[in-house]
Amino acid sequence: MNEKQRLESKQIEAANSSDKKSAKDYSKYFEQVITAPSLKDAKKRGKEEVKYHNDFSIPEEFRGMGEGRKFYIRTYGCQMNEHDTEVMAGIFLALGYEPTDKTEDANVILLNTCAIRENAENKVFGELGHLKHLKLEKPDLLIGVCGCMSQEESVVNKILKTYNQVDMIFGTHNIHRLPNILHEAYMSKEMVVEVWSKEGDVIENLPKVRRGNIKAWVNIMYGCDKFCTYCIVPFTRGKERSRRPEEIIQEVRHLAAQGYQEVTLLGQNVNAYGKDLEDINYGLGNLMDELRKIDIPRIRFTTSHPRDFDDHLIEVLAKGGNLMDHIHLPVQSGSTDVLKIMARKYTREQYLELVRKIKAAIPNVALTTDIIVGYPNETDEQFEETLSLYREVGYELAYTFIYSPREGTPAAKMQDNVPMEVKKERLQRLNALVNEQSAEAMKKYKGQIVEVLVEGESKNNPDVLAGYTSRSKLVNFAAPKSAIGKIVKVRITDAKTWSLNGEMVEELEPVEVK
Repeated sequence: MNEKQRLESKQIEAANSSDKKSAKDYSKYFEQVITAPSLKDAKKRGKEEVKYHNDFSIPEEFRGMGEGRKFYIRTYGCQMNEHDTEVMAGIFLALGYEPTDKTEDANVILLNTCAIRENAENKVFGELGHLKHLKLEKPDLLIGVCGCMSQEESVVNKILKTYNQVDMIFGTHNIHRLPNILHEAYMSKEMVVEVWSKEGDVIENLPKVRRGNIKAWVNIMYGCDKFCTYCIVPFTRGKERSRRPEEIIQEVRHLAAQGYQEVTLLGQNVNAYGKDLEDINYGLGNLMDELRKIDIPRIRFTTSHPRDFDDHLIEVLAKGGNLMDHIHLPVQSGSTDVLKIMARKYTREQYLELVRKIKAAIPNVALTTDIIVGYPNETDEQFEETLSLYREVGYELAYTFIYSPREGTPAAKMQDNVPMEVKKERLQRLNALVNEQSAEAMKKYKGQIVEVLVEGESKNNPDVLAGYTSRSKLVNFAAPKSAIGKIVKVRITDAKTWSLNGEMVEELEPVEVK
């Protein structure tokens, strides 16, 4: 019996008793818990019409709710989660809250979670354990769990059963409901659970508090319909649904007017942008072609799926200008047989053909990727195919992971039959190759002059500035603080495995993008 069923049983039991207060309390608790996630509902596609809302505003009755209160948000996971945090911070400020970077000073603490790997979930549960002591010291503190973990049935049931210090749980589809959820948490003595297992809507006009004023995330679509067998994202983020191009273009123009130097377009499967727009024939290539005309120095996008990376997009990216010559193109495995088990829906040969097209159109492109090792049934020979593909493509960086099953995915039902010591050995060999090719790619920059967008001080030395090239190479160099937020020319003096050292040559004059 899961938590929802247990509570339903309690509700019926209480309703049949003579204790009217008990019946009322259980009824209220059950009303909240039945909005917990359902994996069965999350798997549905095409059953509901996606609604488009462009009229978000803070309800009048909640204005001033945060006066005299502070909020803290800890973010785990991908760029989409970072962007969601920016939206929630914007809502908090609109409610009158003030931000704080110390949990002990906060009146509301939110953990914006990631569900893509078991290790990420364990970090969240560990943090909830630490926060229990703070809750005992400050009983009026509100603790909330949101993001992708909140969309998982097993996670919500675990929190309901074990972590009674949590006051609210809400998902990825109802961030715009944060004012209502906070209000309910203040008023209720029970845990507030509001997680919609639906396909998702598109909400415009949400307030945002962006981190810094140099680089910005711009979400262009939500969800994923690919259903790779290892991935929980299609269940936690809903179906693929695109924002209207005019809304995106307006947002990027606004960022350009504010002086932002770089924009990254976000989507779980960003290449699928526009496929759901029924009234126009419009894809990511069309959008990038429009955005390259805006006077903003750099435009990137992530994350790509090889299946949707079409010829028109390649053609547009080849025009260059403010479209960066770095593409992150996750392959996951170099074996066609493993790719089939993963339900990636492309072969090794098809992926390599896509790489050939990209390199032919953009000769200096930097390619990076994601790779999973130790997938169920992966043999030594199939792993060797991954190593050979890595060499053949000539990746300049990879994010590498040991396979870990996610409850609710098809792969979780497969026998995890690759021993952990074998997984670790494969990861070690892969990482050695990743390091080797990264070092080789970096060596080519020595003596060159590159353009660097200066983001701030180096993490290890406040007297040194740091920034990234167009191909996402980290550069550390001495320069006056006045260079922060600008694109400057830097001569590379030393190449390391993961970064470059250099000396500033000059600041660049702003160039009109045509």
